[in-house]
Amino acid sequence: MKRLLAFAVAALVGGAVLTASPATAAPQATGTGTGYWHASGSQLVDATGAPVRMTGVNWFGAETGNYSPHGLWSRNYKDMLDQMASLGYNTLRLPYSNQLFDPGVKPTSIDAVQNPDLQGLSGLQVLDKIIAYAGTKGMRVILDQHRPDSGAQSALWYTSAYPESRWLSDWTMLAQHYKGNTTVIGADLHNEPHSIQGGGGACWGCGDTATDWRLAAERGGNAVLAANPDWLVIVEGLDCVSGTGDPQCGWWGGNLSGAKQFPVRLSKPDKLVYSAHEYATSVFAQPWFSDPSFPANLPALWDHFFGYLQKQNIAPVLLGEFGTTLADPRDKTWLQELMKYAGTGTTGMSFTYWSWNPNSGDTGGILNDDWTTVNQAKQAILQPYLIPPVGSGGGTTDPPPAVSCAVTYHVDNAWQGGFVASVTLKNTGTSPLKTWALGWTVPSGTQITGGWGATVTQSGQQATAKAPAWAPDLAGGASTSIGFQATGSSTGSPGGFAVGATPCSA
Repeated sequence: MKRLLAFAVAALVGGAVLTASPATAAPQATGTGTGYWHASGSQLVDATGAPVRMTGVNWFGAETGNYSPHGLWSRNYKDMLDQMASLGYNTLRLPYSNQLFDPGVKPTSIDAVQNPDLQGLSGLQVLDKIIAYAGTKGMRVILDQHRPDSGAQSALWYTSAYPESRWLSDWTMLAQHYKGNTTVIGADLHNEPHSIQGGGGACWGCGDTATDWRLAAERGGNAVLAANPDWLVIVEGLDCVSGTGDPQCGWWGGNLSGAKQFPVRLSKPDKLVYSAHEYATSVFAQPWFSDPSFPANLPALWDHFFGYLQKQNIAPVLLGEFGTTLADPRDKTWLQELMKYAGTGTTGMSFTYWSWNPNSGDTGGILNDDWTTVNQAKQAILQPYLIPPVGSGGGTTDPPPAVSCAVTYHVDNAWQGGFVASVTLKNTGTSPLKTWALGWTVPSGTQITGGWGATVTQSGQQATAKAPAWAPDLAGGASTSIGFQATGSSTGSPGGFAVGATPCSA
C-alpha cells in the first residue's frame, strides 16, 4: 500500500508560490455534477461543463488476500457508505489486485449477519454492490489497480505471474463491465510505480517499453478509452526522475516532474488526469520535514513534483493518496498546508484521502480502531475542503439530514477502584439517527468492562456505544440510556461526545 523514498535526495531550492486559478469560467456545480467528467485545461468539468472536484477517500482491502474492502467483518457496507457521504466524501477510490479476478478466488472476512447480500459473491460482484449503493448516495468511484497480486506492491504494472497482457485485459474488462454506469468515472492505471534502489523498476521517459511508465500509461490508457471512451484515465508519477531539478526523488507515485518533457499522450487528451501521492513525516522522514524553512518550503516542493501541471493549466491533478497518524506535531502542520495548497471549492485540486480504514499501519484512518467512530482531529482539518455528494452521480439521493444530539453523563455508583455510570443520548433533531454510534473519550486510567443498552466497547481512550440490534434507530426528539461499568476513578470527566463527526452538546 505504501511508499518509501528510493534514493537520497538533494536539498530543495526555494521557488515562488503560485496561486491556482480555474482554467475557464463555467456554470457552478455542487457535489459530483451530472454525467461523465472530462478536463478543460486543468479543471475537471461534468457533462454540462460545470466544474466538479473529487473530495474523496480510499477504502482499501480488495487488493489484499481478503479480496474485499476491509471492515465488512464488523459493519454493513451501506452503513459505511452512508457515513462517508454524510461526512462529505464525494468520491471513493477502490483499490484492487488483478488476482481478485482469478478463477476460484473468493472474498473472505465478510460478516454474514452484517452483510447478508454479499454472501457467496465473487470479488467483482462485491465491488458491483458497493458501487451501486455509492451511486445512490451521489458518490463517484475510481478504480485503482493497486498491485498485480494480493501479496505486495510492485514497482512495475506487471509481474511474471501477471504480465502486461493481463493488466490490459483486466482494464478492458472493467471498462466494458461498467460502461454506461456514470458512478464509475475513471481508471487509476497502476498504484505507485517506482524505481528500485541499485537499479531497475520504473522510469519516466527513458524509452524502454518494459520499464517506461509513461509509455505503458499511454498503452493502458488508450486500451481503456477504446473500451469505454467516457472514463477518466488517471496516471500516477514515479518516485525518482532525473534531469528535472531537485529534489530528484520523492514518494512512490508522487513525482510527476517528468510529465513536463514527456507528457502522457492519449487518444482523448481531455480524459487525462495526473495523480500524485504525498505523505507526512510519520510515514518517512523526508529531508524537507527537517528543513529550517519548514513549512514555508512545502509549496515550492509541491509545485516541482506535481502542482505545476494544475497551475500551468496543463491537466488536472488528483492527490490520490495522502495521510498521516498525526503522531508528529509536524504532521498536522503538513496536512493543514497541503489542504490550503489544494484550495477550496470546485476549482481546487481533487483529492482522495488515505484512508477510510483505521488498519493502515502507517497512517491510520478517518475511522478509529472501532471501525465506527470518526477521528475528529483529521476530520476537522479536511472538513472545510469537502464537497458533499449531492446531485446526480449515477444515482440520486437527498442530502443527509443534519445530526443534532445532546448527552448527559451521570455516575450512578462508585467504589474503590471502580464505578457504574450512565450516558443519556438525546436526538435533538427531527430526523431519526439511523444505526447510531456514540463515541467519547474516557479519562486516563478508566477501562470499561461491560455495558448495557448498547454495544459498549473501548479502544485506547476511545469508547463507543453502538445502537442495539433490537433498536437501531433513535427517533427525532427521543432519548436512550446507555449504562456501563468501569475500573478506575469515578472522578474523571469524559468528553468529546459525538455521533459520527457531529459533536453532541453536554
